[in-house]
Amino acid sequence: MFDYGPRVFLTITTSFPHEPVAKIRRHLLSWVWKLYLKRSKKCVKEVKSLMWVYVLVGNIIRGIGETPIMPLGISYIEDFAKSENSPLYIGFIETGAIIGPLIGLSLASFCANIYVDTGSVNTDDLTITPTDTRWVGAWWFGFLVCAGVNVLTAIPFFFLPKTLPKEGLEDNAETITNVKEEKQREGNKKRDRITKDFLPFMKSLLCNPIYMLFILISVLQFNAFASMFSFMPKYLEQHYGKSTSDAIFLIGIYNLPPICIGYIVGGLIMKKFKITVKQAAHIGCWFSLTEYLLYFSCFFMICDNSSVAGITASYKGMQQDLHVGNIHADCNKDCNCPSKIWDPVCGNNGLSYMSACLAGCEASSGTGINMVFQNCSCIQTPGNSSAVLGLCDKGRDCSMMLQYFLILSVISSFIYSLSAIPGYMVLLRSIKPEEKSLGVGLHAFCTRVFAGIPAPIYFGALVDSTCLHWGTLKCGESGACRIYDSTNFRYIYLGLPAALRGSSYIPAFLILIILRKYHLPKENASSETTLEAKFTEKENEGKEMDQNSKVLNNEELKTKL
Repeated sequence: MFDYGPRVFLTITTSFPHEPVAKIRRHLLSWVWKLYLKRSKKCVKEVKSLMWVYVLVGNIIRGIGETPIMPLGISYIEDFAKSENSPLYIGFIETGAIIGPLIGLSLASFCANIYVDTGSVNTDDLTITPTDTRWVGAWWFGFLVCAGVNVLTAIPFFFLPKTLPKEGLEDNAETITNVKEEKQREGNKKRDRITKDFLPFMKSLLCNPIYMLFILISVLQFNAFASMFSFMPKYLEQHYGKSTSDAIFLIGIYNLPPICIGYIVGGLIMKKFKITVKQAAHIGCWFSLTEYLLYFSCFFMICDNSSVAGITASYKGMQQDLHVGNIHADCNKDCNCPSKIWDPVCGNNGLSYMSACLAGCEASSGTGINMVFQNCSCIQTPGNSSAVLGLCDKGRDCSMMLQYFLILSVISSFIYSLSAIPGYMVLLRSIKPEEKSLGVGLHAFCTRVFAGIPAPIYFGALVDSTCLHWGTLKCGESGACRIYDSTNFRYIYLGLPAALRGSSYIPAFLILIILRKYHLPKENASSETTLEAKFTEKENEGKEMDQNSKVLNNEELKTKL
């Protein structure tokens, strides 16, 4: 109700249309506003909900279920697939991990257009639209849909066998049986030695220069991309004037499909040309560096700040210092308008105002989002000066800049995704086969603890430092930011990831140097070599038996003759 104060006062002023009672109207307006503020100060804070605990526990359970599929599942594929096929299979797995967010973003775009309290409030009475920063979408609806889908997709996992045969040995039943028995014996020995082997494995991984440098690269790169992806919807909203729903939809359409294609193409390249570890390191490094240089073009796709009177522009429409803006002007000084209310209107002069009161409007018509304010003294246009709800559109030039930004993001996403699979194969092939599961798990742990958790926190604090006007809660506390300094926001959003990614190429070049002389574990795992050797021995034994039987048969025929 705090945000509707100016409209209450506007209703009071329209009830006194005669000029002689203007002073009485202003005094009455001031008295009602002081009474409203006095009551708001005495408000009692509501008991804070603990529903966030359910969200936290749900994310913990999701993380537990995700771990065996992604980090350990990739190691499982690398162990049981042929060396030339595993990159393609991992590419499909990573593609599936992108298709999920693609569908999720489409669902989020749909949910963001639905008001959060739909069903309990009459949405026809709402005076805000999805483009308004105060709009809250039905975020809870997506959790219900995804929970049901997760339950359904988990059912097929119950029917998978305990062990899978090595790819290429499916047709030899005897070999498969022997392999299973050997694997079972080795598994029992490994369980007995798990405590003894953990510290030696950790020491071996920590002393592996390629592995440790790769973790450093992943942490730096993931810090950059986690920050960019988390705040990309807000960037599209504030810089290009898009709604939350449109921003999420554009991210899903323009960014994720090229990544899916790039993962598959990268896996096919690894399979077709049988790329070695050293070649994969060069492919991953140079593709990533090409995309990084292309990334700097985003700095030139600029949109100006939204022209809001008293914040980013003067009441005459001239740009001003963003930090010393004067909220009030001569045209609204007698209205006693509150300076903390954010209920923006767009005047027919192309300038936005924080509220209809600050625009000097004296009358209104219509209801809900179709409300039109008239006789606005601050809007200096010939004829009837009026305003409508919401900020003014940023114009055609800004829309063109948005198109260039999205096209560049498509090209950048595809080029960078081409380097993902070759880079990941460097990680898998640079560690010993018996250390692979622990190495992949440790890599996932480091990227999430040192990048996934802190990156949105410090990045969000830097973004908040560019805020120009904060919202106000019921008891006068600061709420969400309503409008940002678009220029500084762009510098932080694009500049900090550029610095993080630029520093990650130092260890990347070190890996290329080390790989020239570093002795890598054999690209074919020892278990794979052993299995293929056994399979070859079985085939040779079978051929020898066939040859011996043929010789014996020939001798018997000669004897009979």
